[in-house]
Amino acid sequence: RDLHLCDRRQRQMCIRDRHTAMEVASRQQVHTGKATILTNIAGDTVEEYEVEIMRVYPAGSEDTRDLMIKVTDPVLLAATGGIVQGMSGSPVLQDGKVVGAVTHVLVNDPTRGYGIFAQTMLEQAHSVPGTDAAA
Repeated sequence: RDLHLCDRRQRQMCIRDRHTAMEVASRQQVHTGKATILTNIAGDTVEEYEVEIMRVYPAGSEDTRDLMIKVTDPVLLAATGGIVQGMSGSPVLQDGKVVGAVTHVLVNDPTRGYGIFAQTMLEQAHSVPGTDAAA
């Protein structure tokens, strides 16, 4: 379920369990509405679950609160009640692109949580000296 940079020139990220490259959405392409997350809730099987992007935070916020997501998938809600420990890093997909990853849950409402933009993750990876991404 983890994301990794597979082609920095093409701004693509790979989802290890899917063995495919996916285009990274720019901040401007991410919008409120339907999306999905890839995560596993039992064993090693990664499944796709429905979520809704409730809010896209404005540029310039200095933390990992780029997105607010709400779990809407009845199977995931029945199994876990929402976002649980271990889901951090789960890819968020929208319109066939990687838009981000789950970062944390709202303590008072486990059906909602935050995510970071994939674009932000790429920018941060490019700023780390001595890494392939910074080359």
